[in-house]
Amino acid sequence: MRRALELAQQGWDLGEVPVGAVIVKDNEIIGEGFNQPISSHDPTAHAEVVALRDASSRLQNYRLVDCTLYVTIEPCTMCAGSLVHARIKRLVFGATEPKSGVVGSNDNALRLPHFNHSIDVTAGVLAEECSALMSSFFAARRAARKG
Repeated sequence: MRRALELAQQGWDLGEVPVGAVIVKDNEIIGEGFNQPISSHDPTAHAEVVALRDASSRLQNYRLVDCTLYVTIEPCTMCAGSLVHARIKRLVFGATEPKSGVVGSNDNALRLPHFNHSIDVTAGVLAEECSALMSSFFAARRAARKG
């Protein structure tokens, strides 16, 4: 999760909402990403999707069986669905996302009965640090608009 926080900071430095994600298999990072929909002009370029693309490219397989995804913020609907399709084994996230999170905050998209794959979830890892990063980013953004 510490590496995911570093990646989230890289996103902030580029003006992106600071979310970072890392995919681990056999105790080795095989994929990384941070939010970049603004800079890449791609609405799907969320940290999780960028990390999935990186890991899939490295493994030469779109199925990421026996992999864990660490992300600083609770995934949205698009990202949760992508994790299911990639067959991620475990999701570990930091802070909840009360506006668009769907792994507990607003719904639990990973537990829909029609999905043929389930994902183990661990929530709240370094939650305070992950939440503080997001809060600081948006506070700085609001201050810049006023000033």
